[in-house]
Amino acid sequence: MSPPRKIGRILASPAVGQEETVQGWVYRTRSSGAIVYAVVRDSTGIIQVTVKKGNLPEEEFEAAKAAPVESSVIVTGKLFEDKRAPGGFEIKASGFKLVGGAMPFPITEYQSEELLLDNRHLWIRSREQAAVMKVKASVLEGARAWLKANDFIEVTPPILTQNACEGGVTLFKLKYFDREAYLSQSAQMYLEALIFSLDRVYSLTPSFRAEKSRTTRHLTEYWHLELEEAWTDNAGNMEVQENLVTAMVEQVLQDRQEELRLLGRDPADLREVRPPFKRVRYSQAIEALRAQGLDLSFGSDLGAVEERAFTANEKVPVFVTNFPKEIKAFYMKEDPEEPSTVKCADMLAPEGYGEIIGGSERETDLDKLVERLQALEIPMEAYQWYLDLRRFGSVPHSGFGLGIERVVRWVCRLEHIRDAVPFPRTVARCYP
Repeated sequence: MSPPRKIGRILASPAVGQEETVQGWVYRTRSSGAIVYAVVRDSTGIIQVTVKKGNLPEEEFEAAKAAPVESSVIVTGKLFEDKRAPGGFEIKASGFKLVGGAMPFPITEYQSEELLLDNRHLWIRSREQAAVMKVKASVLEGARAWLKANDFIEVTPPILTQNACEGGVTLFKLKYFDREAYLSQSAQMYLEALIFSLDRVYSLTPSFRAEKSRTTRHLTEYWHLELEEAWTDNAGNMEVQENLVTAMVEQVLQDRQEELRLLGRDPADLREVRPPFKRVRYSQAIEALRAQGLDLSFGSDLGAVEERAFTANEKVPVFVTNFPKEIKAFYMKEDPEEPSTVKCADMLAPEGYGEIIGGSERETDLDKLVERLQALEIPMEAYQWYLDLRRFGSVPHSGFGLGIERVVRWVCRLEHIRDAVPFPRTVARCYP
């Protein structure tokens, strides 16, 4: 028996007449009595296998005939061209080993979304889900490669914390021995502490938001890529963001064009993504949205509806800058040229996919930070360590958080963000 090879490699350089062995799972199967036509899948693709009675031992033919969808198998045979077969080639089996049989598979065509979510542990075997995970892997690979090339150090901040970075209302609270703690919403404050020794840092961690938001772009647990940069203002921060996102997209285009097409995304769309990205002030965005008929005024936050309307016709991400101070976090630096706003930027994905990055220059003035905490009635005891960062050699610095699943949703043209993660956690679901 020839050594096993991945299906994708066989189809990439087909050697007609050569014996091949594949290991995988039955994707589809049908029988016409003396012949079994099985499509076998592995992590790299699918290939048709023709099992003909008399061409292999009888017990192996019967095993092929009885093997239902999702049975694991090892098939050996010669490769032949067949334009009717998926990929244009088939293996005519001379050996068929049933490794692990399968019960009747609970997922068939046209199932409800709830059934697919209940059976997520099985649905992730689908070609679409596999394609999304491969794209996601390339998104992360592109990010890490760019970050390493640009002198960012990966660090490992805690998940358990006593600080609320993004507001106490959306914290998951838990008992930590004899005191209260929270699941992290953001690693930002810990990254800020690390810039004083490492200059440029990043982390990739799960973040948790107890938001009762039932939208196509919210998860209660998601993967958060966060950066913090010493000696960097808000303008420099936006340059980091647009170059990072471009590198992520380029890695996907290099590795995953087949997967993109399977998911309905034309790779040509993503080739448009090149810096610099458009920069629009919040006040200008409000005016543009009011012109579209939305009921907004200065101080209104931009939600899913507004972001979708603002970017529906864009082909490349857009920055919205200088949000009002009152609707942004206490640690964002006031813009001296427009004190009612802060030096921040949200990056909105094109085609209406909404915010994928939130970032800002950080406030370095200790008195202003204390004043903001007091104005928001935030107890300062848990933030004394954070305020120490301004007491001992503070420097201008900026940072941002990028939602990995939001980027994947945009890149893959997914209708719902839950399909950008293998086991989604939402308001309604924590199973399986």
